Amino acid sequence: MICLMTELDRKIHDIFPEESIYKTPTRYNMFAGVNLPSFIKDWLIKRYSDEREEVDKEALFAFLEKHIPAKDSDIKSRLMKGETIQILVRIIVESDLKSGLFKFAIPDIGIKSNEGRISDYVMRAQKGTLKEGENWGIVTLEYVQPEGREKGYADLVKFKPFKPYSPDIEYYCEARKRFDIKEWIDFIIRCMEYNPESSQFESYTQKLLFISRLLVFCEPNLNIIELAPKGTGKSYIFNNLSKYGWMISGGKVTRAKLFYDMAANKPGIIPNYEFVSMDEIKTIIFGDKEELQGALKGYLENGSFTMGHAKQTSTAGLILLGNIELDNHRMPINKRYFQELPDVFHDTALLDRFHGMIEGWYLPRITEDLKLEGYSLNVEYFSEILSMQRGISKYASVVTDMLDIPKNADTRDTTAIIRLATAYMKILFPNVKSVGDISKEDFETYCFRPAYEKRKIVRTQLSIADMEYNPKMPDIKVRDI
Repeated sequence: MICLMTELDRKIHDIFPEESIYKTPTRYNMFAGVNLPSFIKDWLIKRYSDEREEVDKEALFAFLEKHIPAKDSDIKSRLMKGETIQILVRIIVESDLKSGLFKFAIPDIGIKSNEGRISDYVMRAQKGTLKEGENWGIVTLEYVQPEGREKGYADLVKFKPFKPYSPDIEYYCEARKRFDIKEWIDFIIRCMEYNPESSQFESYTQKLLFISRLLVFCEPNLNIIELAPKGTGKSYIFNNLSKYGWMISGGKVTRAKLFYDMAANKPGIIPNYEFVSMDEIKTIIFGDKEELQGALKGYLENGSFTMGHAKQTSTAGLILLGNIELDNHRMPINKRYFQELPDVFHDTALLDRFHGMIEGWYLPRITEDLKLEGYSLNVEYFSEILSMQRGISKYASVVTDMLDIPKNADTRDTTAIIRLATAYMKILFPNVKSVGDISKEDFETYCFRPAYEKRKIVRTQLSIADMEYNPKMPDIKVRDI
């Protein structure tokens, strides 16, 4: 049941009739006990909602029972009894060069990689859409019991990638023209599943900082640090809004796990995703410090890493998420921010390769008032748009044309500001095709200045930690258009 619609509700519904969804906090109670990310929940709600946004709960529950496996499901025993199973689920794919087999695991129902195989013809039929690492899709499973002493296994005989939307990005960009900048900022916050009208938001500057968490979603090879107190929602955004990201939370991180495991002959996390977040970073155990620092320095600098005698590339950005202790005025007790990071990240040469920092203590704590009740884009559609923007180069060209960069400007500062400003432009002004499509004032306020300030935080902290770094930023300015 839709409550009283605001002007922004009506605008979103009218401009994006198929892609929008009405969200309320209580709707998501339907998924209690089912571990699903937002992009799956939104798709299901949209699928089983009528024109009045009423959800057919009976049909939705029937789908969940039939196609979404619970942790205590009996799928393994049903397979062994000869039943063919079709489910919507997250699978982890890995190639085993020693055996020549493609294997898969379904952690949510206890199928391990040594218990699952993917038929060669399924891999060929997918033409690259079924990749190493995590995949969401509809899978059809059968049980195979070979003759002789070989153990039985679950055979993945069909796979349909979960990609219900092929967005018309040109339409999305044109639609931006029908919103003013403040409406669009509120619209983006809604797409992040939060309420922009909440009293927790004190200004549009604070809202812009909140949106900054999306920068790595749309800009390749962008590396950011966010330090924030607990309860500000940073984990939720990176773990729920996109299937193209991977979150590391706890466990041990090594060079092999991140880049390439030579012993197992399989790619690590970074080559398989668009961004990688390290959450609660103090709880993560890091392997050989010098080996990892060396690999990260090379990758964060130029997006490449060496595997044996071959060099590989990736566009994945890296974001470090950590907690920071605040005083009674909600400001950091320790003015050396980077000391809050693990030892492996205390190398200033490595930290210099991070483009910007989000000061999360300026963000609101997540309260009931911040939960969205109103229209927004379906999370799956929105995440597809952000992913598509990663491959569009015109924005960086416009940003570069709008900046006056001194010849003596530090290259890392310049690169950081351009990448950050480009990401802001993609999110806030997706309709821009040339310099004439955006005013100098809007570009300076919403793209350049936030980018400059985030890089300035990194440079200031580097100078505090190491006297070799000058805290002075290059005198980059916005050109008169």
